[in-house]
Amino acid sequence: MKRKYFLFLSLFLFVPVAVPAWGADDAVLPNENLVADGLPAIPKTLADRVAGWTDSRGATFEAWHPMRREMLIGTRFADVAEIHRVKFPGGARSQLTFYPERTGGARYRPHTGEGFVFNKDVGGGEWFQLFWRDEKTGKVTMFTDGKSRNTGGDFSHSGKWLAYQSTKRNGKDNDIYVVDPADAKTERKVLEVAGGGWGVSDWSPDDKTLLVGEYISVNESRYWLVDAATGARTLATPESKEKVAWGRAVFAKDGKSVYTTTDSGAEFHRLVSLDLATKKITVLTPGVDWDVSSLSLTEDGARLAYVVNEGGIETLHVLDTATKREMALPKIPVGTIGAVRFHENGKDLAFSMSSARSASDVYSIDVTAGPSGQITRWTESEMGGLDAASLSEPEKISWKSFDGRAITGFLYRPPASFTGPRPVIVNIHGGPEAQYQPGFLGRSNFYMNELGTVLIFPNVRGSSGFGKTFLDLDNAEKREDSVKDIGALLDWIAAQPGLDKNRVMVTGGSYGGYMTLASMTNYNDRFRCAVDVVGISSWVTFLERTEAYRRDLRRVEYGDERDPKMREFLLKISPLSNASKITKPMFIVQGRNDPRVPYTEAEQMVAAIKKNGGPVWYLLAKDEGHGFSKKKNQDFQFLATLKFVEDNLLK
Repeated sequence: MKRKYFLFLSLFLFVPVAVPAWGADDAVLPNENLVADGLPAIPKTLADRVAGWTDSRGATFEAWHPMRREMLIGTRFADVAEIHRVKFPGGARSQLTFYPERTGGARYRPHTGEGFVFNKDVGGGEWFQLFWRDEKTGKVTMFTDGKSRNTGGDFSHSGKWLAYQSTKRNGKDNDIYVVDPADAKTERKVLEVAGGGWGVSDWSPDDKTLLVGEYISVNESRYWLVDAATGARTLATPESKEKVAWGRAVFAKDGKSVYTTTDSGAEFHRLVSLDLATKKITVLTPGVDWDVSSLSLTEDGARLAYVVNEGGIETLHVLDTATKREMALPKIPVGTIGAVRFHENGKDLAFSMSSARSASDVYSIDVTAGPSGQITRWTESEMGGLDAASLSEPEKISWKSFDGRAITGFLYRPPASFTGPRPVIVNIHGGPEAQYQPGFLGRSNFYMNELGTVLIFPNVRGSSGFGKTFLDLDNAEKREDSVKDIGALLDWIAAQPGLDKNRVMVTGGSYGGYMTLASMTNYNDRFRCAVDVVGISSWVTFLERTEAYRRDLRRVEYGDERDPKMREFLLKISPLSNASKITKPMFIVQGRNDPRVPYTEAEQMVAAIKKNGGPVWYLLAKDEGHGFSKKKNQDFQFLATLKFVEDNLLK
């Protein structure tokens, strides 16, 4: 689909940064894909100081080989993450994909392992294409059209067919397709839909039926049973007068029920069994008052793995599906858990895990071994110049907001060698239907260990993980209530003797970028400076220009700008409409190919701040999208941010 561009942007062209006071030999210059405006020269002495801090890497689980006890992982050795094979725990990471762009989403063909599917986009644009890599020859073939957005991908139980969703019909609706990925000519459209929230979740055991999810909003979704031959569909989930959300779902072995998660009748997503004939819901985790996610069922249907998010800390569990009892597992270290997947042997369970002192790495356990079993570590990612023992562990904090509601977050302190009240960086997560969970901070540890700053990651209202009522507290007209949570955090900071209320910076990406801009327009006098990364500056222009496949999904959360009253409200609260209130230094970072928050959001905000005489730095990456994924760009962004922090927060 062709992107829309706007003539007025030609008024705001930016040129590469000049190098005042230093020559090229003394400064770190932006690479050819970075366009900078207003940035001072970044001395190479700063780059020397961060040497090692930017060199850690992580690994994530991608797929088990179905016949052998080996796996595919994702990790970065050069500029972007690529797919690698690991043949045994601790074995060499053999690179299998070689592109200047990130790759991921790998999954082997079941039973044979004769090849695997993976995805790749270009320049961070998220117009993902799907590829087949033949295991015997190493040949890679793209089997999608090269133009549309293609996501997901779930193999049938026989391994013959792959079902996935694509916008190829009109650029915005996620129709469902089936294909043998080794032969693109076999592709056929199974289901034509309206909306960008449709996706395949599973195949029935007999491969005749697809379980397809329809996502309407974070508070409302449903599942459909779709005949894989005819496309005929019937509603799988019960009708409800209230909004109900459903999570990941998989067919039980008999094909008569599915295991899924839902907040039906509860605040949190509970693990349930849904009878497809009667629509009866049986709760399998009745005593768990936290969200359940990340389901994986063994090939024989005997065991179901799931993850419980306990206020940001995740725990791994396995259910015996016959007895409905939890199986005893070895003790797993505290951290964040992702990519949970059983091997076809039914006993080896792989997962990725990270913590404050450990980058993401891949592990597995034999779930049949009981609590005395071993945790097997498959990868040991390099920490660069970081000393794990010196890295700050998070503290959970809580404060009362304007309406008396308790808001929580995580605080990281610098070493005790830094004395006196410390400057604070408040970092707000995106989403807003997301949650900050205390994983590995990587290069951001430099802020604590070398600059002596405190980092606070708040989970303001609208964050996930705290129940559906909390999740709904920032929708539409309640949008600025979440900004007030940051105002209350500033009050809390002012009351802490170890924190310097006069040296506070706010930052965030995506929705967190909006929160950063909104915090500055509401509390400009209480912040020293701010860094906005791919943030929304105007709700109206954002909703009009975000890519078509996600536009209606965002209107449910933020409000429909086509309604005159809502449009008036959205314009009123937009940071762009209040840019004159920002007088403190701003640093705005943006990817040119961002499909979610178009680069126009950044450029119009930069122009407005400049017009009002405000100090602003701007960094645009021509080869990135919704955030920087290439290491060379990340490194320059980090150096520029450190320079901004030193010049504007610490001095």
